[in-house]
Amino acid sequence: MKVLSILWYEMVILKRRFWSVTLGMMVAPILYLIAFGWGLGDTTVNGMSYLSFVIPGIIAMSSMTNSYSTVANNINIARTYDKTFEEFMIAPLNMRSYAWGKILAGALSGMYSAVLIVLLCTIFRTGVEFSPYMWLIIALNALTFSALGFMVGIVIESHRDMSKFQNFVMTPMSFLCGTFFPLSTMPIGIKQLIWLLPLSQTSIAIRGDSELFINDWLHPFILVVYFFIFLVIGVNLCKKAE
Repeated sequence: MKVLSILWYEMVILKRRFWSVTLGMMVAPILYLIAFGWGLGDTTVNGMSYLSFVIPGIIAMSSMTNSYSTVANNINIARTYDKTFEEFMIAPLNMRSYAWGKILAGALSGMYSAVLIVLLCTIFRTGVEFSPYMWLIIALNALTFSALGFMVGIVIESHRDMSKFQNFVMTPMSFLCGTFFPLSTMPIGIKQLIWLLPLSQTSIAIRGDSELFINDWLHPFILVVYFFIFLVIGVNLCKKAE
């Protein structure tokens, strides 16, 4: 019930900002589809058109970005600017429930951004198929990066440092983890390192990359491991802040 209360609070805020949030989520994917998808549509990558190749990467990146930023910015602003974080600290609410509520809200935001891209692909008849397994991976990806956003929002003390984390961690991950080009084109040592990152697992799994797709359930397992690591660290940091 406490988790649902936090989730309801976040959904009310989303309802009030629905159109601005929706339009904001659609701008970047549309630009990427135009620039990388239709602009390079005749190119073939791994036996498929580049548009079919890049759409799963854009979905993975969009769900990552929105899940992370929704929670990280929300928590950081509540702690450093609005000072509303303290209100939750003195409420009859344990930190585990607070963390789950915030993380689920962020994950739903990431899932919503993925749904918008799928709708765009359907409208423009891209021919990309979307399976139940793909939605499972997107959900796990959204939960993982929402948990990361919660952890980062708790530990980082200023907006400037939040921007640094975005520039040095999130942005490189967005472009290097098989979003716009296959990992097979990278040097072997770097490829193995990047393969371990959670966004790489998502991109590879929902694309079905035959060269790197080792096992259907290895990718969700790795995402679940990342999720629980970020969740445990975030909750413990939140308890210390309390």
